[in-house]
Amino acid sequence: MTISTRADFSTIAGWIAPGARVLDLGCGDGSLLAYLRESRSATGYGIEIDDAGVLASIGNSINVIQSDLESGLAGFEDRSFDSVILSQTLQSMRRIESIVAEMLRVGREAIISFPNFGHWSHRLQVLRGRMPVSPSLPYQWFNTPNIHLCTVADFDAFCAEQRFRVDERVVLHDARRVVLLPNLLGSLAIYRFRSS
Repeated sequence: MTISTRADFSTIAGWIAPGARVLDLGCGDGSLLAYLRESRSATGYGIEIDDAGVLASIGNSINVIQSDLESGLAGFEDRSFDSVILSQTLQSMRRIESIVAEMLRVGREAIISFPNFGHWSHRLQVLRGRMPVSPSLPYQWFNTPNIHLCTVADFDAFCAEQRFRVDERVVLHDARRVVLLPNLLGSLAIYRFRSS
């Protein structure tokens, strides 16, 4: 089996303790969980709504539950997992606050990654009168699953308003860490946080 990896996988794996119990929300083909199983000996479950993603996860030997994240995580007890991950799925969720609250209920920490709508190339496209299309936002306005685009600054403000304790934040562009002006120069943001 070949496991595909994305730029956020190694950062996320670095935050996962060896042998941790992990819940991956919107797990797609199960690549992240398979990567964490191989690199960190992590165990856990993926949740995916798409039939093809569920079948691919099963093909990757991932324990997967077919469910709609918008309906919550009622099947899981409080603090069932060490980490609950929402990797590049936040932007397609309708009820962000509810999902994040559920993540922090069933997990000791939450890890979220998302494309940064504030990247300079996206801003330039908007100034030209068009909706942004890029490797991190690859859809046209009419076929995008993205309904809540946000920036690094937006998510910083969200965490502050919700009184979350951000343990770590990494912003990347082309798989390289961006330290200077991350909201302008970064295309992908990854946060690790917990309730205060």
